[in-house]
Amino acid sequence: MARHVSRRAPRAHWLLLLLGMAVLLAELCLNGWVNGVGGEQGPAPVAAESVLPAGTGPVLQVDAGGAVRSAAIPAGAVALTFDDGPDPKWTPLILDALRRHHARATFFVVGARVNQYPELVRRIVAEGHELGVHTFTHADLAALPAWRQRLELDLTRNAIAAATGRTVRLMRPPYSSTPAALPNLETVRAASGFLTVLTDRDTEDWRRPGVDAIVAAALPTPAGPGAVVMLHDGGGDRSQTVAAVERIVSGAGGPRFVTVSEGIGLPPDEPAGAGMVARGHALRWAQAGAGWVSAAMWWLIVAGTALALLRLVVQVIAARRHARRAAAADRRPLRSFGLVSVVVPAYNEAANIAATVRSLVGNDYPQLEVIVVDDGSTDATAEVVARLGLPGVRLIRQANAGKPAALNTGVAAARGQLLVLVDGDTVFEPDAVGRLVQPFADPSVGAVSGNTKVANRGGLLGRWQHLEYVVGFNLDRRMFDLGECMPTIPGAIGAFRRAALLDVDGVPGDTLAEDTDLTMAVLRAGWRAVYAERAVAWTEAPATLRQLWRQRYRWCYGTMQAAWKHRRALREHGQLGRRGLVYLAVFQMLLPLTAPLVDVYAVYSLFFLPVAQVAAVWCGFTALQVLAAGYALRLDRERLGPLWTVPLQQVVYRQLLYLVVVQSTVAALLGGRQRWQVMARTGLAAAAVPPGRGPSGAAAGPGPAGVTPDHGPAGVAPGRGPASDRPGRL
Repeated sequence: MARHVSRRAPRAHWLLLLLGMAVLLAELCLNGWVNGVGGEQGPAPVAAESVLPAGTGPVLQVDAGGAVRSAAIPAGAVALTFDDGPDPKWTPLILDALRRHHARATFFVVGARVNQYPELVRRIVAEGHELGVHTFTHADLAALPAWRQRLELDLTRNAIAAATGRTVRLMRPPYSSTPAALPNLETVRAASGFLTVLTDRDTEDWRRPGVDAIVAAALPTPAGPGAVVMLHDGGGDRSQTVAAVERIVSGAGGPRFVTVSEGIGLPPDEPAGAGMVARGHALRWAQAGAGWVSAAMWWLIVAGTALALLRLVVQVIAARRHARRAAAADRRPLRSFGLVSVVVPAYNEAANIAATVRSLVGNDYPQLEVIVVDDGSTDATAEVVARLGLPGVRLIRQANAGKPAALNTGVAAARGQLLVLVDGDTVFEPDAVGRLVQPFADPSVGAVSGNTKVANRGGLLGRWQHLEYVVGFNLDRRMFDLGECMPTIPGAIGAFRRAALLDVDGVPGDTLAEDTDLTMAVLRAGWRAVYAERAVAWTEAPATLRQLWRQRYRWCYGTMQAAWKHRRALREHGQLGRRGLVYLAVFQMLLPLTAPLVDVYAVYSLFFLPVAQVAAVWCGFTALQVLAAGYALRLDRERLGPLWTVPLQQVVYRQLLYLVVVQSTVAALLGGRQRWQVMARTGLAAAAVPPGRGPSGAAAGPGPAGVTPDHGPAGVAPGRGPASDRPGRL
């Protein structure tokens, strides 16, 4: 309706948002993948017979023709091997024991742990020990597709290269054992380019059978052959293993302890290529970044949940207190404050304007004038009003200048000290005006918000908007009323004292949310703004997602404009800056901007967190929302039927609203002036509100006999025009 310079809305940020969410999800999944790393907890299922002939050595390689070659540790030597590390607690203790007794060993490391503890990997190499690959996430290679097998091995090799600058040739599959227990050659074939190292003697130390049992299982007989011995330095409590290693390597006259490569006569590992090292560093940085992102996301979820719960608690407590106060006020007889002027700015409102004007004229307030300002409509709005021929209704026509200009025109023509500003698609209940002006008995009150209800609440979209009005808007208004920081008197039903409008030079026209801008200005001028919940009006809500998007984009962008315009209130003594602006910034701007991150974390949780835990959290939070919504509906005397749609709100409606905030934020940062998004009116509000009753079935309020004539707070007798109504003034 207002005329603004328009700029094409930016589009590239949607691609950036999707890419950012995809990268975030990838980082979270990487963190979930590597944090799923465990240790040996039990052998993988094996076949009854091995595919290898008896006497096959523990070091295997499959050549191009499929033939298997093997090697074994010579007599008199033992290759101690340690799986599942490095571990920051147990690996150093094992290294200390080996160093004290000048023994060397081979460590089959997990790639994800290498990236977490690269300094331990460098110590292993510096003290003369050998490294081998034990996959990146301790995955059972036999259960993985070929691409995942290669990925597990290559990523671990790259991680070792980044940590040590050297490449490795040895690999041990998790859950492996002796050659006699090898069910197939799939894992050996997958490790092309590596030597697969199984074991001669599996101590099963992961079972923690006791130090004596581990020592007995590790040491071969004095005259027996050499052996590859499997132990573990990570993946759980390895205190028994540490004690057993001390005894194994300290025995006088025992075997010679060698690395696997030394035992079978292989040369030392070669330096890694620059590409492998670079890939390893990139992987380590990505893994570290994923950990930081996951931690940050966790604290974001905790903080957001805490703030949401705090907001809910404060809203409910404030609503209860406000309801008690409102109930006490309802018991007092309604008063008349003289002539009340109702200003209706209208632009292309032919579908609803007749019902709006009739509902205003039919109000039970005894002294009422209705001023309809047709702001250059291109439809029959003015003609519809003129044909009504209702007493007390004046029609003013003007060229299109925007809603704020139309409001100021109507206010200037009005004769009352109290002015009700009404949208052209709003239908008032019969007692709405009388109840709306009651708070003006307090001379400090400069503005009053009424209770806007959704008339066309059929279908999911209508029910969602109905719940949003009742739960979100009205609970907030009750809280704002108690906190004396009401940031918005809605354009659908709001009343202002003329003196308050004079103090702020009328309705501002430099933001898209003129109602929020005006309310903030009134508060900063020292007036109070309150909420009259029993003053009910019905409005036509957007009937399609596209219309809803346009409306909420205008609201959100306009609210940001108004908050920025009145930012100096933060340094003033009023409650607008201390409470209202802070609340808007946290709960209507910042938290919605984090909502896409929360949704990404929810998707991640479905794959990497226990399903029961995720379901319990979601159900618990949804149950709280349902209870709060039920309480809000009861306060507004509404049926509880729409509550079943609350869970569905989290899937569609919530996403649309936070995307509106994203779009508004981008537009605000780019500094573009946005045009009004005009909603096509269908007359649904008029059709949905029967005469004298609302869609909820609530009966109309008391008739004119219930309004007691009185002199207004400004001392103006009923029926007289304001003494300050002079040319050039409002």
